[in-house]
Amino acid sequence: MSPGVAGALIALSLVALLLAGVPVAFALAAVAIAFLVVAEGAGALDVLGETVFGTLDEFALLSIPMFILMGAAVAASRAGADLYEALDRWLQRVPGGLLISNLGACALFAALTGSSPATCAAIGRMGVPEMTRRGYPPGLATGAIAAGGTLGILIPPSITMIVYGIATETSIGRLFLAGVVPGLVLTALFMAWGYVYAARSGLRLRGGGRRYGWRERLEMVPRVGPFLAVVVGVLWALYGGLATPSEAAAVGALLSIVLVMVVYRVWRPRALWGILKSATRESVMIMLIIAAAGLFGHTLSTLYVTQAVAEGIAALDVAPWALLLAVNAFLLVAGLFLPPVAVILMAAPTLLPIVERAGYDPVWFGVMLTINMEIGLITPPVGLNLYVIHGIAPGVRLSTVLWGALPFMLCMLLAIALLALFPGLATWLPDLLMGPVR
Repeated sequence: MSPGVAGALIALSLVALLLAGVPVAFALAAVAIAFLVVAEGAGALDVLGETVFGTLDEFALLSIPMFILMGAAVAASRAGADLYEALDRWLQRVPGGLLISNLGACALFAALTGSSPATCAAIGRMGVPEMTRRGYPPGLATGAIAAGGTLGILIPPSITMIVYGIATETSIGRLFLAGVVPGLVLTALFMAWGYVYAARSGLRLRGGGRRYGWRERLEMVPRVGPFLAVVVGVLWALYGGLATPSEAAAVGALLSIVLVMVVYRVWRPRALWGILKSATRESVMIMLIIAAAGLFGHTLSTLYVTQAVAEGIAALDVAPWALLLAVNAFLLVAGLFLPPVAVILMAAPTLLPIVERAGYDPVWFGVMLTINMEIGLITPPVGLNLYVIHGIAPGVRLSTVLWGALPFMLCMLLAIALLALFPGLATWLPDLLMGPVR
């Protein structure tokens, strides 16, 4: 069986299982094991345990459950509600201020949790009903939260960035810094679209919103300030050379739990157990995907599929910008069917050497890849954020949510174009704080 035929059959089998509703980790593992046995015989099963263990035997992976625990603690409290209310009080008189408040709350909550679904759920439960009550179209209200939630995998601390760093042996600290400016730019693009739409449509304060004075605006700061201080502290410890990513994540998780207990009185054993259970469930899910993706990658390498794809792309006699266009098209399509973690683990090790040979920076490419994965989170058939929002607002059709998110997808494509034209958006801050790579 030639590598091309094997690759096509593997891809079709994987898509068929995913469309049938098989969980991603089990679909990856089943396809990998089946094709490995067909190609190499039953003796190939001897390496399965070693391959899975070798994939997970990475110290930096410890930061993933710690950051997830940090996010679960914050998500279990009223931190999202307070962030939303604080921004609403400050931006209430701005055209589209409520929409902009929701997007700002998504960005800040994303920095606290690093999770797109958690951001959608926490902000969407309050933001969607309030926006529709004040006259915002249901598609715009739901689409904005679905898109705003995707910022969770770009703004640090980002679990997706950690996975990319491990898969490509790229500095996680530099990747975190590289996501800051593009994350702010993308947030600004989202807000700009919201402002323009609201100003043209006459959407201001509908539903009898009250005016807030300075005292009422400032009284929210003590409730949200400590959590934002934790994020700043974690990043400072990481970039100040005081701790590794795993150590910084562990400290951040502990501080988040303490703050949730002190600020929001979440101290009962049942509530704390719920936080631990939620974090464990999501951590195990991600670790299973990582292990299965490692096994899947081993099968592709054994059947020479990965090498054939890399050689085929490398043999293309095209300009670097055309190569980059083809890579982005591939990532967009892959993001339609697979979650970000699976795409990164399978595609990044193959694509990165090709991209580097074309003269592109690996940290910059990590940010580019992440924005592509953001688009996948709000596009069917595996657009996780779409289904989270649909669960929050079951009265809004899924197609309505998708159309409402479409302008924000275009903002993401614009961000990718800006990143391609101005790579310094991603590389400037890491080079400034950590020095240029030699």
